[in-house]
Amino acid sequence: MSTQTTSEDLELNQLQSEAEGSAAAWRTSRSGHGGPSAERLSSLDTLESEAIHIIREVVAEFEKPALLFSGGKDSVVMLHLATKAFWPGKVPFPVLHVDTGHNFPEVIDFRDRTVERLGLKLVVGSVQEFIDRGELAERADGTRNPLQTVPLLDAIQRNKFDAVFGGGRRDEDKARAKERILSLRDEFGQWDPRNQRPELWNLYNGRHTVGQHVRAFPISNWTELDIWRYIERENIELPSLYYAHEREVFARDGMWRAVGEVSQPLPNEEVITKLVRYRTVGDMSCTGAVESDARTVADVVVEVAASTLTERGATRADDRISEAAMEDRKKDGYF
Repeated sequence: MSTQTTSEDLELNQLQSEAEGSAAAWRTSRSGHGGPSAERLSSLDTLESEAIHIIREVVAEFEKPALLFSGGKDSVVMLHLATKAFWPGKVPFPVLHVDTGHNFPEVIDFRDRTVERLGLKLVVGSVQEFIDRGELAERADGTRNPLQTVPLLDAIQRNKFDAVFGGGRRDEDKARAKERILSLRDEFGQWDPRNQRPELWNLYNGRHTVGQHVRAFPISNWTELDIWRYIERENIELPSLYYAHEREVFARDGMWRAVGEVSQPLPNEEVITKLVRYRTVGDMSCTGAVESDARTVADVVVEVAASTLTERGATRADDRISEAAMEDRKKDGYF
């Protein structure tokens, strides 16, 4: 028998070591001390341990959870955490993506490759199908991001998901800042920000009745910088859009929009080629790029650390519809 070590063996050994380290870190954080020789947990270790604990708690408490996975950096980190939480077993729930039909091709390709590599079940809710059936209408501004709510709630109901993991973080938006880590949705999928349950320490209340479901946000306490530092530490692969590349863009509403099938310049908007990258990768018709020469994860970490504007504030036109754009969408059942 050959004893040659393959790259797959090395990857499996690395994941096993990381999973064991996460378990030890969580035990240490729960006890408050690890003995005389215990090292103090880093901030990333603490965040990772908290997230893995929440993921395991939800899986233990709910019958049919799912994880929202778009191929964006936050959902990629979420999937990585889920992989570590249940290693060496497989992730015990499917991933769910609401496809607007306006996604970046690079992100959809990355999504499909990741799902295939990990052997996951992918559930897709299609905005286009609802438009074709006349159940949704195109918006005047061309963006489909606000149209995702109906296909999302339909997919949750059809598949009888009672818990849905999301990659929302409190530093992204004021609506997400005040939402609980376990957030109850009523029979219509709606969220009531004035009627939220208390969350004390690490106690999470997942109680719900038939027809209701819970959204779970294990990385709610992470910042954009935490995400990138974790990506760097764990050597996590991302779609190429997150790194600097040359792209044809045009300026609109203070953002650089990519030229594409669903994102066309007006006659008075000049198309130029710039070195840009994306801080978020939502609907192509409403997501702006930022000028950047950050071609590596280390470069992005430095850039994000120096930034004074949130990623959504800098790049998402759908959040500029009104001051309460995100909260209004979340009340109706949005991510």
